[in-house]
Amino acid sequence: MTAIRANYDAPRLRRLDAAHHIHPFSNATQVVAEGGGKLFAHADGIYIYDTDNKRYLDGMAGLWCVNVGYGREELVEAAARQMRELPYYSSFFGGTTPPTVELAAKLTELLGHGLNHVLFANSGSEANDTVVRLVRHFWNLEGKPKKKAFIARRHAYHGSTMAAASLGNWGTMHEQADLPLPGFHHVEAPYWYAEGGDKDPESFGIACAKAIEAKILELGADNVAAVIGEPVQGAGGVIVPPKSYWPEVERICRKHDVLLIADEVICGFGRTGAWFGFETLGFKPDIVSMAKGLSSGYQPISAVAVTDRIAKPLIDAGYWLHGFTYSGHPVAAAVALKNIEIMEREHLVQKVAKETGPYFAQRLKTLEKNPIVGEVRTLGLLGGIELVADKKTRKRFEPLGHAGTVCRERCLANGLIMRASFETMVLSPPLTITKAQIDELVTLAGRALDETAAELLKK
Repeated sequence: MTAIRANYDAPRLRRLDAAHHIHPFSNATQVVAEGGGKLFAHADGIYIYDTDNKRYLDGMAGLWCVNVGYGREELVEAAARQMRELPYYSSFFGGTTPPTVELAAKLTELLGHGLNHVLFANSGSEANDTVVRLVRHFWNLEGKPKKKAFIARRHAYHGSTMAAASLGNWGTMHEQADLPLPGFHHVEAPYWYAEGGDKDPESFGIACAKAIEAKILELGADNVAAVIGEPVQGAGGVIVPPKSYWPEVERICRKHDVLLIADEVICGFGRTGAWFGFETLGFKPDIVSMAKGLSSGYQPISAVAVTDRIAKPLIDAGYWLHGFTYSGHPVAAAVALKNIEIMEREHLVQKVAKETGPYFAQRLKTLEKNPIVGEVRTLGLLGGIELVADKKTRKRFEPLGHAGTVCRERCLANGLIMRASFETMVLSPPLTITKAQIDELVTLAGRALDETAAELLKK
């Protein structure tokens, strides 16, 4: 697809941006002081361009989401075709549309493992908010109204609504909104590099799973509704758990009759080398939340899939008073269906598993020779580069977050978009990335890391 390059008045847009637009997850003071944010104007493949026509390799696939890459004309056509036929109709009161029904069926086919029922929403945050209401309603219907508590992990990110942010464990988010809400608890994450000390990774994984069981016993199993986790903790720093972790968590949940929820908002749709991260990490959830790669970010859409055990009492009870105006939006559903079709036709999931994922791991590992890189972690096309002041002691730079900010800015200066999660640089490129483009990404990242090291170690 040929990029459409409008003749934007960039200075005017930046002035308007500074005057009227409050950016999410941004330093508002800085945006206003700099006269507006960075304007991105067009994109193609794995590259995005600003209004000065500077090219950036998008190492984050937008926000972990543009899995099939930019400029997919088929997705544009799918949206336009559905808009002409039926641009909108509600899923409330028993109504629906053809693409919504087809997408629900397709998702259950991809998920397997008895996850046969799907609810739709518009974002990962809404999906996880839906999960909270759904789980509490389920246990009420089961005659166990005391089962209300949720157990999540430290370093978790599950969204920014009140309930989703309570599931997460980001201190500043909690401070700004007086969170978490009652009933949300957090235990150790399987973050071996930062918190495993001298323990063997696999024994550390078991210990972190046991922390979940200890919390269940502390609260009382009759009071615990569910355990939720990202198969790989993305925004927390691409925390790849030891192989021992998730099977033990599942065993614990089954033992205590606690529901197991996989937050697949980042890991789903090929990112880990399987359609879903729970397949890669070896466990079977009762509930799956998903978004981002579902439509490759071309339309806002999310979904929650549940097993027959959970769906049956909800269906038998009749009305469940939950949903959104745009739940199962026909245009978003049509785009998601076409996106999945493209992924299947181009064998993108298999490509990540057998070709680009292993090559990405091999090439990114070479960055460990940099004096401030303590560890490189990868799984599929997820990557985390841990920045440290001292490799032997794993000591971080101070203040926390400064090194990541410096590196992020050096990446942008060198034409690479790589996100900072505190002191971990994280990567999630489009699944369409080639080996040659991985080489380019690693070259740009290496250059930015060298410049970061020179600046930080000099200080």
